Amino acid sequence: MSKPKIIVAGIPGDTPSASALSETAGLFNPEKCDLISVSSPADLVAAVAGQPVTAVVLTGQIATAPEAVAGFLMCPTILDHFPDGVALLDSGGGVLWANDILQSLFDGRGGPSANFLTALGSPVWAHPTGDRPIPVTWLDNEAAAAAGGLILRMPDDRFLHLQSSPLFCLPPPASESTGKQTHNSIEGSVVVVRDVSQTILEQQKRAAIHQAGQTLADLTPTELADMTVQERIELLKSNVIYYSKDLLKFDVLEIRLLDKQTSRLEPLLAEGMQPEAESRVLYAREENNGVTGYVAATGKSYFCDNTIEDVRFLEGCKGAKSSITVPLLMHTEVIGTFNVESPEPGSFTDTDLQFLQIFAQDVAASLNTLELLVAEKASTAAESVEAIHGAVALPVDQLLNDTVNVMERYIGHEPDVVERLQRILKNARDIKLVIQKVGEKMTPSYAQSQGRLTGQKATFKDRSILVVDADGEVRAAAHSLLERQGCIVETARDGNEAISMVKAVKEKSYDAIIADIRLPDMSGYELLVKLQDVIGSVPLILMTGFGYDPGHSIVKARQAGVDLVLFKPFRLDQLLETVERCVLKRPTTC
Repeated sequence: MSKPKIIVAGIPGDTPSASALSETAGLFNPEKCDLISVSSPADLVAAVAGQPVTAVVLTGQIATAPEAVAGFLMCPTILDHFPDGVALLDSGGGVLWANDILQSLFDGRGGPSANFLTALGSPVWAHPTGDRPIPVTWLDNEAAAAAGGLILRMPDDRFLHLQSSPLFCLPPPASESTGKQTHNSIEGSVVVVRDVSQTILEQQKRAAIHQAGQTLADLTPTELADMTVQERIELLKSNVIYYSKDLLKFDVLEIRLLDKQTSRLEPLLAEGMQPEAESRVLYAREENNGVTGYVAATGKSYFCDNTIEDVRFLEGCKGAKSSITVPLLMHTEVIGTFNVESPEPGSFTDTDLQFLQIFAQDVAASLNTLELLVAEKASTAAESVEAIHGAVALPVDQLLNDTVNVMERYIGHEPDVVERLQRILKNARDIKLVIQKVGEKMTPSYAQSQGRLTGQKATFKDRSILVVDADGEVRAAAHSLLERQGCIVETARDGNEAISMVKAVKEKSYDAIIADIRLPDMSGYELLVKLQDVIGSVPLILMTGFGYDPGHSIVKARQAGVDLVLFKPFRLDQLLETVERCVLKRPTTC
């Protein structure tokens, strides 16, 4: 254990020796203490601020009277402009004097004899286990002294490091005849305050980044086994994008995985990148493959403060002016790259680089946990089938919509025509089911759980879903996301098409109907009312991409019993959770 440190302050030639100090004060054992002599206010403050100090002792002529102490500590030309806050307190914590830095923190509350903590705005102790009240014995708190001071959280969420040391005054002997004068009472405290907000916030952010990284693939073995390759990829994508934007404040990013056999860097996810950049072919080579290729080849991070002057840089986001690229490392082996960009020059700092490196470590670990380094390559056949299905899904839906509309005109009049149209409907639906089944069989088994090839959750198997939206991309996304779960998805472009589709399957009905609140021909609430006339209980989920609902569709629908709402763009987990809630509520009102 280190010795207690005693700061002895006095003018040159007036500071007693350690032995003389011990004899005079009767306070400290020179053999058990480290005595540090200083001769100026600045040196005193620097000594107090730089290390835990047991006590400060003023000696000689400067300790003869309070004004002499003030004259030493309160030198305005030095301490008023000292970078830290400095104060002289009485034994009860009242403010005798404070320099300009502290006065600015007091904000008018630091008048004569004001309580120091009250003048600061009554901060709390930012203890490692959580905020606590500051101990009433804070001026001589041994735990705080041993830790090198207290960290205070201010009302405005700034953080201050508070170092306090008791102050002893040892004036010289009154006269030779009176002998040695002893004085061992605590006169007050010297307090040094330093703004450590940036340091504390960075520490908190590092901890938050690491915690976020741990959740990227926070799954049980059973949950992992129940997920398809694409579900694992979507999970990682959604989490990485969320934390990159919310926590790291990176809006443009790209992750590529390294194919060891070809040295090609295959895109895994991209956010905010230009399409031509996403599809750019890159290899792990130092030359002619941009910054990404260089980082993959060397295993070194690359900080680009001004892309215009960097010959290696290949534009990812439109107008990118700065970037950071770090390697994804599994132990010491490069498995990919993580790139972020900004349209502003000098947008990133060394701290941003450190944060990205921390996060990249957890991304690499998650890639391994989710088995994507192997599974991503094994999913090629399934992706091909999915691409085929994606190409035919909407045209088949259009055929269904047109057939249903025609059929309505013949119902009750031409039974033969209706029968033929019903066969067309069945054949069209069978086309999609066949493609879906082929995809399940072609997906490589080693990329999925041993007992399960489809990755489907029992809740979604063969559930019939109708998606109503004017946006073709939304309808296509619904096909892609829900059919991977084993759902049977059909779509409609407006409310009237949706009503016709519901009428055509009235005897079976849909397990869930997902509709935009603003359709070309009616609102989401109006659709609900009309569907209630057809099927009574409507398993409806409303979608909105707006922060407001000018037609009050959501409010009206909720009053009618519909409580399920999706906000576009929605993540896979949000979509599945909402659909599952709707399905499980059947046959009651959804």
